[in-house]
Amino acid sequence: MEQPIETIVVDGMALANQLRDEMKSEIEALATWGHRAPHLVVVLVGDDPASRSYIKGKQRACTRIGADSSEYLLPYSTNQKELLDLLERLNDDDAIDGILVQLPLPKHISAETIAEAIDPAKDADALHPLNFGRLLLGNAQLISCTPLGVMAVLEHHGIEIAGQQAVVIGRSNIVGKPVSILLQQQNATVTMCHSRTKDLAGVCRSADILVAAAGNPKMVKGDWIQPGAAVMDVGVSEVDGKLIGDVDFEAAQGIARLITPSRRGIGPMTITMLLRNTLNAYLARKGIEPAS
Repeated sequence: MEQPIETIVVDGMALANQLRDEMKSEIEALATWGHRAPHLVVVLVGDDPASRSYIKGKQRACTRIGADSSEYLLPYSTNQKELLDLLERLNDDDAIDGILVQLPLPKHISAETIAEAIDPAKDADALHPLNFGRLLLGNAQLISCTPLGVMAVLEHHGIEIAGQQAVVIGRSNIVGKPVSILLQQQNATVTMCHSRTKDLAGVCRSADILVAAAGNPKMVKGDWIQPGAAVMDVGVSEVDGKLIGDVDFEAAQGIARLITPSRRGIGPMTITMLLRNTLNAYLARKGIEPAS
């Protein structure tokens, strides 16, 4: 009988704070050279409580690293033209380095149109088609925040990627597709799964690295996980007032080598990479070489 594996539960907040401290040092160094702080603007249409909470978290994170932040809280009745007009003004404002329009948007506003309206050089969430195309080509400066967070966790914990079998559940433009590209760029062999995948459990069992990003609570059972696999649980759903991941967290204990919890897992890393994108956008726009 195989011995249980000691599963490492990722402390995403601790790693996020470490990376934020490094960014704070970078921004302090910029100040000594006479440069202003990077500036992130977040736009929210409507009054979704979860979105408001996310925005407050982003503002606190900006304050922690010494970056400036502003928010535009627009009523649900805001139409698409009004939002586009605001984005045009933000694009033209040289004091703003990163722009994020909080999703989801009201149904009367096209998220695709809004993503295309943000200046690619200020696209903090990296959803503009130009930034996505650069990701495909391997020369993107701005990359989707959650996939970047996943890769940072794998790197921090010394998870080998090159030559490994990686399985990604979910093919969204925000997580599934970009994280599969990042894994491929580090020489993993990647299988993308979705609702039409046959024998999903069997495919998952082949994974050395399993990224679950489907938004289906506890979909991934313990016996879907290859012993010793690194499991990145990205999907989060609210069930009876509790946040539940895509992976059955308890069942994965003793099987997975590494797993991210639904709280303090990838979430803090996503916000951290939003800050990193904003700082990188600032440095690129100002022609300043990033810290080594």
